[in-house]
Amino acid sequence: MNNRNKILIRTSWIAIIGNAFLAVLKLFTGFISDSYAVIGDGIDSTTDIASSVVVLLAARMIIRPPNVKFPYGYLKADPIASKVLSFFIFFAGGQLAVSALKIIILKEPVEVPSPLAVYVTVISIIGKLLLSLILFRNGRRIESNMLTANAKNMRNDLFISITVLVGLIFMISFSFPAIDKWLAVLLGLFIMFEALKIFLKSNIELMDGIEDTQLYCQLFEAVNQVKGAFNPHRVRARKIGSHYMVNLDIEVEPELTVREAHEIARQVEKSIRSGLHNIYDVMVHVEPKGNFEKDEKFGVRESDVR
Repeated sequence: MNNRNKILIRTSWIAIIGNAFLAVLKLFTGFISDSYAVIGDGIDSTTDIASSVVVLLAARMIIRPPNVKFPYGYLKADPIASKVLSFFIFFAGGQLAVSALKIIILKEPVEVPSPLAVYVTVISIIGKLLLSLILFRNGRRIESNMLTANAKNMRNDLFISITVLVGLIFMISFSFPAIDKWLAVLLGLFIMFEALKIFLKSNIELMDGIEDTQLYCQLFEAVNQVKGAFNPHRVRARKIGSHYMVNLDIEVEPELTVREAHEIARQVEKSIRSGLHNIYDVMVHVEPKGNFEKDEKFGVRESDVR
């Protein structure tokens, strides 16, 4: 198991244990203090446990080696988990908004909770802040979309807890219970919007696209540094986990031997690996200089990015 996978699994366990503690604390406090907002916050933390379990299962799957059925390995489990997480987050936001709207429309009576609910909500805010920082830091460190998505989920939960705290203060201090419900509606809509962004971002990797097309400029620069390699074209890169799979064609002098052409292709691969980080594999197809094929599938040329 490499260091990236260890970080994935360790961070997932931290998220599961942390959310389990907060969920039990908030549900127990919500029931004994008669606070609807704190109970709802506790239910949201319970869904976070499920989200973290999804990340943990995906992390376990990623470490599997390539095989005949999956020759590229299982690294695509990362964006798939991100998509699953987006549904969890969207559902949590929708549930929060609908529940608050229901109370507002039906004008259900709301009890003023005890101050204990305020203290527990402050603990929840601190806990969610720590969890989101840990997940964001490790997600960026290993370039994991699913960890970053889960971190955004924790950040949204932090906003939920802050909203609950504001509502509790108004309810207890000013006997004005309606404001926390309107804040909950707005926050629920914001969380749904964040979930939609995570959903759309995961589509890019699942459809073999890349967010930063400047990667192609780096690829062309790496190829142009190799003597004897001409006209890099039909260049395609796709992301597999945190790494890139690169395919490209180059042209060489037609009188070269197969061994000499192969050595140039090997130098191209070496140049790409030294110039770019996180390269999963490089496949170089060699053609004679001046070769033209009308039926070539789409690939990026240097003129497309310059």
